Order: sequence, then structure tokens, then C-alpha cells
Amino acid sequence: MLERPTSSTPIETPDGPPGFEALCRTLLSMDVPDGYRAEIIGGNIVMSPWSKGYYFGVMEAIREQLRPHLPEGETCGDAPFLFTFPGEERAYGPDFYVAARNAFDTTKRYIDGDALSLVAELTSRSTRTADWEDKLRVYGRTRVPVYLLLDMEEESATVFSTPSAKGYTAHTTVPFGKTLHIPEPFGCELDTTGFAAPTADGGEQTEAG
Repeated sequence: MLERPTSSTPIETPDGPPGFEALCRTLLSMDVPDGYRAEIIGGNIVMSPWSKGYYFGVMEAIREQLRPHLPEGETCGDAPFLFTFPGEERAYGPDFYVAARNAFDTTKRYIDGDALSLVAELTSRSTRTADWEDKLRVYGRTRVPVYLLLDMEEESATVFSTPSAKGYTAHTTVPFGKTLHIPEPFGCELDTTGFAAPTADGGEQTEAG
């Protein structure tokens, strides 16, 4: 997931509780197997497989639709970066993100989670619970303005907004194929057509009957 240090390279970790710093030190020195990413979720280092192939098209569609509406000085991407939330003792590698461009002007191998204005997670069987529970709470409590949660199993898109100390206080859900309003600071519409998994012949899956 990240460039691995040599044995002589000091491992710089974000400031935080000793236990969190120790977890970060371990994560940043791990030899993560190819095809997996490592995150700190609920006080543990959790490894999960990278996305399925068709997720690329979904993330590309999100990027193309959101890019014209990015706040000034911000950028978007899906490259594997680790965003840290020391107060919550978490470190996530979101599937897609919008963040302040200057947050990446660093030699550190993690990015401050305060830089985020939007995160998008695409669920899988191994990540769905964390995306709906741990990440939903933490993104909301740390005041990430918008959390876009694409439930790839249920084929639905939910946008959470209006973060508070208790989490997000507003959300909207639509099935894939519908248009979802993305709140400020974006204020745009996201067309979710084509987000569903393809069938063997290249078409989208449909329910029988």
C-alpha cells in the first residue's frame, strides 16, 4: 500500500495516544501482501483486499462528475493514501477522497484526516460492516463534510452530511441508476447509472422476475 522503509529509516508516526502511535508504527513497517491494504479500525490493524475490477469505472465516474465542483485549493483521487485521525485512534485508506491539495506537500507517509472534505467508500463483503459502522461514526465525528457510501451489495448510494460531535445528522439514499444530490461544499448531482456489478456478458446485474 505504501512505500516501505528500510531498516535504517526512522518510522515517523502521527502524534496521538501511545497505543495509536504504536499501531501506526507497526502498520507503516508491515510487509502488506500484494493486493491488500492495511488500515487501523477499532483499535486493530485490519487488512482487506483491494477493489474488484469494475470498481475502477465507478470511481472514475465519481471523479469525473465531482472534479468540476471541487472547492478551491482541493484535489481528488483514489491513489492509496493513509489518512489519520489521532483523536479517534484511526487510520483509513478511503477508496476515493477530496482533500486540500497542500496536505500532500509532505514527506510523511500519512495524511492528516482534517484535510478531507469528502470521502467515498465502496463496500465489499470484508469491509461492509466497517464502512457502515466504524467509518461512518469517525468520519462524522471528525467533521468530514461529506461521506459517500456506495453499498455494492445492496446496489445503493447514500450520502451523509452535516457532521457533528455525535456523527452525521443528515443522509439521503438512492438505488443505483438514480441521481443523488451531493451537498455543499460541492452542491452537485451524482448520476449513479452504471454503478451496479456487471454480469458475465458485460451487462449490469438485474433481479429476476
